[in-house]
Formats: sequence, structure tokens, C-alpha cells
Amino acid sequence: MSIEKTDALFLLVKSLTKSEKRQFKLYAGRLGGNSEKNFIALFTVLDKLVEFDEKEILLKTNIKKQQLSNSKAHLYRQILVSLKLNPIHQNVKMQVREQLDFATILYNKGLHKQSLKVLDKAKGIALANEDSILAFSIVELEKVVESQYITRSLSSRADDLILQSKDLGEKTLMLSKLSNLSLQLYSMLLKKGYVSNDKDFEEVRSFFRASLPEYNIKKFGVIEKLYLYKAYLWYSFIVQDFVSGYRYAQKWVDLFYYNPEMKKTNPVFYLKGINYLLEALFLVQHLTKFRSTLNFFEEELNNQNFLLNENTESLAFLYLYLNKINLYFLEGNFKQGINFIPEVLDEIESHRSKIDEHHVMVFYYKFASMYFGASDYEKSIFYLEKIIRNKQLGMREDLLCFTRILNLIAHYEAGMDQNLEALIKSTYKFLIKMNELHLVQQKIISFLRNLSNIYPHELKNAFKELHGELKVFENHPYEKRSFMYLDIISWLESKIDNVSVESIIRKKSRIQYK
Repeated sequence: MSIEKTDALFLLVKSLTKSEKRQFKLYAGRLGGNSEKNFIALFTVLDKLVEFDEKEILLKTNIKKQQLSNSKAHLYRQILVSLKLNPIHQNVKMQVREQLDFATILYNKGLHKQSLKVLDKAKGIALANEDSILAFSIVELEKVVESQYITRSLSSRADDLILQSKDLGEKTLMLSKLSNLSLQLYSMLLKKGYVSNDKDFEEVRSFFRASLPEYNIKKFGVIEKLYLYKAYLWYSFIVQDFVSGYRYAQKWVDLFYYNPEMKKTNPVFYLKGINYLLEALFLVQHLTKFRSTLNFFEEELNNQNFLLNENTESLAFLYLYLNKINLYFLEGNFKQGINFIPEVLDEIESHRSKIDEHHVMVFYYKFASMYFGASDYEKSIFYLEKIIRNKQLGMREDLLCFTRILNLIAHYEAGMDQNLEALIKSTYKFLIKMNELHLVQQKIISFLRNLSNIYPHELKNAFKELHGELKVFENHPYEKRSFMYLDIISWLESKIDNVSVESIIRKKSRIQYK
């Protein structure tokens, strides 16, 4: 990987807006020494560079090679301090932590009464925003300060603090258990995808039941409910209960509907909630609800109804554009969809430093599927090979496997069958290695391997036979997942009826949503 992709300071400088750069220069100017300071000179050079170049930095500054590492670390810290002072980057958590810092300074100076006053104000803000973890930290510091600020009311005050500490400690522990469970399930989903057999299902179910703490939802605040719904959502997705996944995604989004102030304090969770609601609707193939939710999402973004920063802007791009592409799939409008791809590529490039490689590859798989649906098989192969050649990829294993299956079919459709046998062998080995060689994949590979032995006039019957063999798996509890990645049934029907895949899917869409 090139250094401009890995140098943290360079990426930070390049992420700054014009106003942030101007603010940093004003802030740095107050530190003394102005432009003569090494870190200011370093900032000026980095700002002008197109890509990170150590030789250029040493040439255009007075920094010696052995000083460069320290100068970079100093500049990195000063930029962060400058950004922290910018109101745009300040949120409730930062404001409370700042009050905690102030209270600690006052306590260290022996100004106990002032320290307690600041802590009480900070605690009120934390509790109002249901941040039990921060509130717990404040109460613990209050106990330390109170132990030195002796008054006649200390006894009752101590009892109050002990009760608060106990209550917040229990809430913090519950929140920790739920957030841990949520994260573990999410990690399972990203690593393996959906369960593929009874053994996997039992393992996930046993883990979920053993890890889910006993709870009384009536005692939960908004944040505890949020993590509970997230845990149930990931579990539902992993076991392929997408109707249940839809219900918990809706509960997640409803928390923000009934508590609109949370959109500003937790914008990332709000964006993710809407995205997973859309994903659940896509998986249950509910076009009408999907379209109305997507329109609502776009209106929310256009109206700026919640705080947007560089992070949330990148997430908004990811979720909006992935779901716009999914709408083309639901409607079967592949030719319209490929006209949308150049715009998506431009957006990917503009957000490249803030989105991970996994999501870029997910876009590529969507592009490949879109081109396949539009019968442009060579373009489909172009994007599939980008995924296959990416050796550092952390994509879901099941998605990597279906990339190779789609690649096989695209090569066949493109008439690029001179190396098909070698491609089939390498795909077969990969599926075995990943433990992903299930019945649907086996039947597809076996069919493609035998194609060279089938006479042209027998092809239609061969497609019909494979269609009949695969159709029975559409509602199979585990094998049905194959059709989520690759609509092989519609492809076979297009071969049988001698029409495009797009026309088959559009016809199904019209019938389903009349």
C-alpha cells in the first residue's frame, strides 16, 4: 500500500476544510514563533503536496530527518487541539468531558466547592442525554471530592451519591453486556454471513441465549433499548429471520422518531438504523415500503434534520447510494442502474479516505450484478475480478464465494469459455477451503462443468432441469441464502424463455407489487 494511504498526518491535513485550515493557522500563530516553527512549516508543505513525499518535506523545511517523526507527532496533536476548539466538532460528550477536566483542575487546586458545582452541572447534562457511562465517571469523582469537602450534610450527601453510583453502575454494566453482545454478533455477521446449516444455527442460538442478560425493558432507557434492538437485529440477520430483523430495525428507528433530540447526539446510530431498516426491507423484498423509506431517508438528508460532519456525510453517502442501487435490483431496472454507476464511482473517490475497503468491494459486487442483469458480461467480469484480485480483503466469506460463482456464469455468458474449466477448478477449491460448497453451488458448478458435453439443441432442456433442481431450494432455511447474492433462478428462466434477465425480474416485480 502506498505511503499516502497510510500516513496518518497527511490524511488528517487533507481532510481539513478551508475554514479549519484558516482556524489552525490562527491558533498556531498564537503559540509564538509563527511560521518559523517547524510544525507550521511542515503543515504548509503537507497542505500543498498531492501525495506524501518525505524527501520533498526535508527539502522545503528546516526539519532534519531525525526530527521529522517528532515534528509530525507535534503537528498531529496541535491540529487535533485546534479542531477540538471548533464549535462544529463539539458535541454533548465533548462538553461534558471538558467540564470533567475543569472540575479536576479545580479539585487539584483545592477549590472543592467550585469543583462539585461544575460536576453537578456536567452530571445533569450526561443524565439528560442518557449517557450513564459518563454520569458514572462524574459520580465517582464527586465521591472523591466530597470526601475532602467536609460539611454537616455530608452524611445524606454520601447516601445520595452511593445510591446514584449503584444505580449508574448497574445501568453501565447492563449497557456493557448488551453492547458487547451486539458487537460480537455484528462481527459474526461480517465474518461469516448467514448460518448455512443446523450446526451453525445451534451454535449461534446457544451463544445468543447464553450471552443475553436477564432484563426488564420497562427499566431501560433509550440507549439500553438501542443496544438491545441492535443485538436482536444482528441475531435475526445471521439466522436468516429477516421478518424479525425488519421488526427490530423498525424499533431501532422508532427510538429516534419518539426521541428526535437523539438524532443530534447519536447521528451515526440514526443513519445505521435507517440503513438496516432498508436492508431488511430489501431482504424481504418489500418494494413499496422500501421505496417510501428510501424517499424519507433522502428527505432527512436534504433537510439536514440532524448533525452532519465528515464522518456522518461519508456514512450517509454509503447508505443512500447502496440502497439506491438496491432499488434498481428490486425493480429490475438494470439498464437504468448502470447509468447511475459513474455517479457512484465519483462519490466513492471523493469519500475514499473515509470509507473502508470492504464497502468499496460491496459496491463493486453490486456493479458486477447490475452489469450482469443488463447483459454486459465483460463489464461484470471487470468488477468481479477487482474483488477476486484483492488479497487483503476482509469481506464476508459467503460474499467472496458468490463473487466467484457469478464470475463463472459471466464468463460463460460472455463466450469466454476457453479457460472455463480452469476457472471452475479454482472456484471449486476456493469453496471447499471456505467450507461454502453447499448444494446450490455444487449443482451450478456441476452444470457448468458439463456444458461442453451438451449439444446446442439440448441446452434448453438442460436449463429446465437445473431450474427444477434449484427451485425447490428457494424456501430452504439455509440454501435460500444463495439466491440473495445471485438470482440464479431468474437467469435460468431467461435462458429457457430466451429473453433478458432484466425482463424476467421486471415481470416478477410487476406481478408481486400490483
